[in-house]
Amino acid sequence: MAALTVWYHVRDLKAGRAFYTGKLGFTETFLDLDGRWAKLERGPTEIGLAEGEPQADGGVAHVDVPDVKAVAEQLRNAGVEVGVVLELHGEMRLLDVFDPDGNRVQLAQEL
Repeated sequence: MAALTVWYHVRDLKAGRAFYTGKLGFTETFLDLDGRWAKLERGPTEIGLAEGEPQADGGVAHVDVPDVKAVAEQLRNAGVEVGVVLELHGEMRLLDVFDPDGNRVQLAQEL
């Protein structure tokens, strides 16, 4: 089965790539500097970054992490905009994280 790719527009491709690889642990799998886009993966999650104006109604990537609370603290300490950790009926924790262009990524932890 082919991977589903969530696409984000970023104003600065280099900065976007650095955020997703350096802060969120994605690995870059493809880069097209002429076309101004890249693909990145973290586990089963695949995102594409294309240089352009971010869109408020774009998709949201879902990324599984082992400990949402610990990741939230690490990202806050690194100056990343994060939301509030939500716990759903003792089964899952969710956290919204925002890249420098305001694109939302949702981190999740099964309990």
